[in-house]
Amino acid sequence: MPEPGRAALRAGEAPRYNSVMPDLRIEPATLEDLPLLAELLADLFSHEPDFRPDYDKQMRGLRLILEQPNRGRIFVLRDSLRIIGMINLLFTISTAEGGFVVVLEDLVIHADHRGQGHGARLLRHAIDFAQKKNFLRITLLTHRGDGSLVEFYRKHGFKQSEMVTMRLLLEPGGSGVS
Repeated sequence: MPEPGRAALRAGEAPRYNSVMPDLRIEPATLEDLPLLAELLADLFSHEPDFRPDYDKQMRGLRLILEQPNRGRIFVLRDSLRIIGMINLLFTISTAEGGFVVVLEDLVIHADHRGQGHGARLLRHAIDFAQKKNFLRITLLTHRGDGSLVEFYRKHGFKQSEMVTMRLLLEPGGSGVS
Protein backbone atom coordinates (compact mmCIF):
# COMPACT_ATOMS: atom_id res chain seq x y z
CA MET A 1 0.00 0.00 0.00
CA PRO A 2 1.38 3.46 -0.83
CA GLU A 3 2.63 5.67 1.97
CA PRO A 4 -0.01 8.16 3.12
CA GLY A 5 -0.12 11.08 0.73
CA ARG A 6 2.12 9.46 -1.89
CA ALA A 7 -0.60 8.20 -4.19
CA ALA A 8 -2.17 11.65 -4.40
CA LEU A 9 1.01 13.19 -5.82
CA ARG A 10 2.18 12.79 -9.39
CA ALA A 11 5.80 11.91 -10.09
CA GLY A 12 7.97 14.79 -8.92
CA GLU A 13 5.01 16.97 -7.89
CA ALA A 14 5.81 19.30 -5.04
CA PRO A 15 3.78 19.05 -1.84
CA ARG A 16 1.10 21.69 -1.37
CA TYR A 17 2.72 23.18 1.72
CA ASN A 18 6.05 24.84 2.45
CA SER A 19 8.65 22.55 3.91
CA VAL A 20 12.30 21.79 3.70
CA MET A 21 12.91 19.06 1.13
CA PRO A 22 13.20 15.81 3.11
CA ASP A 23 16.24 13.59 2.67
CA LEU A 24 16.44 11.95 -0.71
CA ARG A 25 17.14 8.24 -0.98
CA ILE A 26 17.76 5.79 -3.81
CA GLU A 27 15.99 2.48 -3.57
CA PRO A 28 14.60 -0.25 -5.81
CA ALA A 29 11.30 0.64 -7.47
CA THR A 30 8.21 -1.31 -6.48
CA LEU A 31 5.08 -2.34 -8.35
CA GLU A 32 3.26 0.49 -6.54
CA ASP A 33 5.57 2.93 -8.34
CA LEU A 34 4.53 1.79 -11.83
CA PRO A 35 2.14 4.65 -12.70
CA LEU A 36 4.67 7.30 -11.64
CA LEU A 37 7.48 5.56 -13.52
CA ALA A 38 5.33 5.39 -16.66
CA GLU A 39 4.71 9.14 -16.36
CA LEU A 40 8.46 9.78 -16.21
CA LEU A 41 8.98 7.63 -19.30
CA ALA A 42 6.20 9.46 -21.13
CA ASP A 43 8.07 12.70 -20.54
CA LEU A 44 11.36 11.15 -21.68
CA PHE A 45 9.88 9.59 -24.82
CA SER A 46 8.06 12.79 -25.77
CA HIS A 47 11.52 14.29 -26.43
CA GLU A 48 12.96 11.29 -28.30
CA PRO A 49 12.50 11.17 -32.09
CA ASP A 50 12.82 7.35 -32.12
CA PHE A 51 10.13 6.68 -29.50
CA ARG A 52 6.56 7.64 -28.73
CA PRO A 53 4.96 7.64 -25.30
CA ASP A 54 2.54 4.76 -24.88
CA TYR A 55 1.35 4.36 -21.29
CA ASP A 56 0.25 0.73 -21.69
CA LYS A 57 3.53 -0.32 -23.31
CA GLN A 58 5.58 1.49 -20.69
CA MET A 59 3.55 -0.08 -17.87
CA ARG A 60 3.98 -3.53 -19.43
CA GLY A 61 7.74 -3.12 -19.89
CA LEU A 62 8.30 -1.72 -16.42
CA ARG A 63 6.23 -4.51 -14.86
CA LEU A 64 8.27 -7.15 -16.72
CA ILE A 65 11.47 -5.74 -15.23
CA LEU A 66 10.11 -5.42 -11.70
CA GLU A 67 8.63 -8.93 -11.73
CA GLN A 68 11.83 -10.48 -13.12
CA PRO A 69 14.79 -9.07 -11.14
CA ASN A 70 17.18 -11.43 -12.96
CA ARG A 71 16.44 -9.36 -16.12
CA GLY A 72 17.15 -5.93 -14.64
CA ARG A 73 16.63 -3.36 -11.92
CA ILE A 74 14.87 -0.05 -11.67
CA PHE A 75 16.11 2.33 -9.01
CA VAL A 76 14.24 5.46 -7.98
CA LEU A 77 15.37 8.63 -6.29
CA ARG A 78 12.64 9.71 -3.92
CA ASP A 79 11.81 11.63 -0.84
CA SER A 80 8.96 10.72 1.48
CA LEU A 81 6.39 12.30 -0.84
CA ARG A 82 7.40 11.74 -4.46
CA ILE A 83 9.64 10.09 -7.01
CA ILE A 84 12.21 12.56 -8.31
CA GLY A 85 13.78 10.30 -10.95
CA MET A 86 14.53 6.78 -12.10
CA ILE A 87 17.24 4.69 -13.73
CA ASN A 88 16.49 1.44 -15.52
CA LEU A 89 19.22 -1.22 -15.91
CA LEU A 90 18.82 -4.34 -18.05
CA PHE A 91 21.12 -7.36 -17.77
CA THR A 92 22.53 -9.39 -20.63
CA ILE A 93 25.63 -11.38 -21.59
CA SER A 94 28.42 -10.02 -23.77
CA THR A 95 30.49 -12.47 -25.80
CA ALA A 96 33.03 -9.66 -26.33
CA GLU A 97 33.45 -9.20 -22.57
CA GLY A 98 32.92 -12.85 -21.69
CA GLY A 99 30.36 -12.18 -19.00
CA PHE A 100 27.42 -10.22 -17.72
CA VAL A 101 26.92 -6.60 -18.75
CA VAL A 102 24.36 -3.87 -18.14
CA VAL A 103 22.35 -1.89 -20.66
CA LEU A 104 21.34 1.44 -19.18
CA GLU A 105 17.90 1.68 -20.77
CA ASP A 106 16.44 4.83 -19.20
CA LEU A 107 17.61 7.63 -16.92
CA VAL A 108 15.07 10.37 -16.35
CA ILE A 109 14.57 13.10 -13.76
CA HIS A 110 11.25 14.87 -13.34
CA ALA A 111 11.31 18.21 -15.17
CA ASP A 112 10.84 20.19 -11.93
CA HIS A 113 14.01 18.67 -10.45
CA ARG A 114 16.50 18.75 -13.32
CA GLY A 115 19.81 20.57 -13.07
CA GLN A 116 20.23 19.73 -9.37
CA GLY A 117 22.61 16.77 -9.65
CA HIS A 118 19.93 14.10 -9.28
CA GLY A 119 20.77 12.40 -12.59
CA ALA A 120 24.43 12.18 -11.59
CA ARG A 121 23.45 10.70 -8.23
CA LEU A 122 21.32 8.00 -9.87
CA LEU A 123 24.03 7.26 -12.43
CA ARG A 124 26.70 6.90 -9.72
CA HIS A 125 24.38 4.53 -7.87
CA ALA A 126 23.95 2.42 -11.01
CA ILE A 127 27.71 2.30 -11.62
CA ASP A 128 28.34 1.28 -8.00
CA PHE A 129 25.64 -1.39 -8.23
CA ALA A 130 27.15 -2.80 -11.44
CA GLN A 131 30.65 -2.86 -9.96
CA LYS A 132 29.51 -4.57 -6.75
CA LYS A 133 27.66 -7.21 -8.80
CA ASN A 134 30.75 -7.78 -11.01
CA PHE A 135 29.19 -6.64 -14.26
CA LEU A 136 31.85 -6.01 -16.88
CA ARG A 137 30.42 -3.06 -18.82
CA ILE A 138 27.56 -0.57 -18.95
CA THR A 139 26.29 0.36 -22.40
CA LEU A 140 23.77 3.06 -23.18
CA LEU A 141 22.23 4.88 -26.09
CA THR A 142 21.84 8.62 -25.91
CA HIS A 143 20.63 11.27 -28.26
CA ARG A 144 23.33 12.01 -30.84
CA GLY A 145 22.14 15.60 -31.27
CA ASP A 146 22.11 16.47 -27.57
CA GLY A 147 25.68 17.44 -26.73
CA SER A 148 24.85 18.13 -23.09
CA LEU A 149 23.72 14.52 -22.60
CA VAL A 150 26.81 13.15 -24.34
CA GLU A 151 28.99 15.38 -22.15
CA PHE A 152 27.08 14.28 -19.01
CA TYR A 153 27.93 10.64 -19.69
CA ARG A 154 31.53 11.47 -20.63
CA LYS A 155 31.98 13.18 -17.27
CA HIS A 156 31.01 9.87 -15.68
CA GLY A 157 33.57 7.84 -17.62
CA PHE A 158 31.55 6.73 -20.64
CA LYS A 159 33.24 6.78 -24.04
CA GLN A 160 31.64 7.05 -27.44
CA SER A 161 31.69 3.76 -29.33
CA GLU A 162 32.42 3.21 -33.00
CA MET A 163 29.39 0.92 -33.14
CA VAL A 164 26.30 2.06 -35.07
CA THR A 165 22.88 1.53 -33.54
CA MET A 166 20.43 -0.26 -35.81
CA ARG A 167 17.07 -1.76 -34.99
CA LEU A 168 14.34 -3.82 -36.54
CA LEU A 169 10.84 -3.47 -35.10
CA LEU A 170 8.94 -6.75 -35.11
CA GLU A 171 5.19 -7.16 -35.01
CA PRO A 172 4.00 -9.46 -32.22
CA GLY A 173 3.20 -12.83 -33.73
CA GLY A 174 4.70 -11.76 -37.05
CA SER A 175 7.05 -13.81 -39.15
CA GLY A 176 9.93 -11.28 -38.94
CA VAL A 177 11.86 -10.24 -42.02
CA SER A 178 10.52 -11.46 -45.35
